[in-house]
Amino acid sequence: MCRHLAYLGEPVAPRTLLVKPPSGLYRQSWAPRLQQYGTVNADGFGLGWYADGDEVPARYRRAGPIWADASFADLARVLRTRALLAAVRSATEGCAAGEEAAAPFAAGRWLFSHNGALAGWPERSGALAALLPPQELLGLVARTDSALLWALALHRLRAGAGLGEALADTVAEAAAHTTGRINLLLTDGREIAATAWGDTLHHRTVPGLGVLVASEPSDDHPGWTAVPDRSLLLAGPDGLTVKPL
Repeated sequence: MCRHLAYLGEPVAPRTLLVKPPSGLYRQSWAPRLQQYGTVNADGFGLGWYADGDEVPARYRRAGPIWADASFADLARVLRTRALLAAVRSATEGCAAGEEAAAPFAAGRWLFSHNGALAGWPERSGALAALLPPQELLGLVARTDSALLWALALHRLRAGAGLGEALADTVAEAAAHTTGRINLLLTDGREIAATAWGDTLHHRTVPGLGVLVASEPSDDHPGWTAVPDRSLLLAGPDGLTVKPL
């Protein structure tokens, strides 16, 4: 399992969103409040962010726990960004270790994360993997269930699908071929798409700042709203919507 968060809005230091809140993503790496599967997210972490004038995001990922990385603390303090996606990882049994397996995954202008697990990985994922063209399957960025889901979503994005359509189709494909928890998070720096499928998802709009979409609230502010299970969330300049999958 994992915990993840995406943000769109006014320029902000990642530290403000991830580290300073009393139950922020940083603390969720060792003390998540709503996580039902696994207790510690210490198998890697990552931050992806967008700089003004550049649609291709930068990333900082490591294989170890976020609290053990002094460089992350400095980076999160001095950066300013209008959009980010961050995740802390609890590895699924049978999945590869290492920095390559840590979200966010990236291609072009997109950042992606998966909070969940595909049941019986990898033995029961053959039919799902067979939906990809062979060259894309061979190009998986890591030997993990999350990387397979990312490849399926990316295939849709490259074919012209919007963020929400790509995630909805990926969840439908996965659910038709296997079982599991398929909470997906995707951004292009202008919009956020997310699915709630088997695990928790919340959102909050902060007046004067922006919108947060996260596995769980980072504080006890009453503005946090839970997303119903089996739903698709879309957030962007035109507002935020949630609809059933």
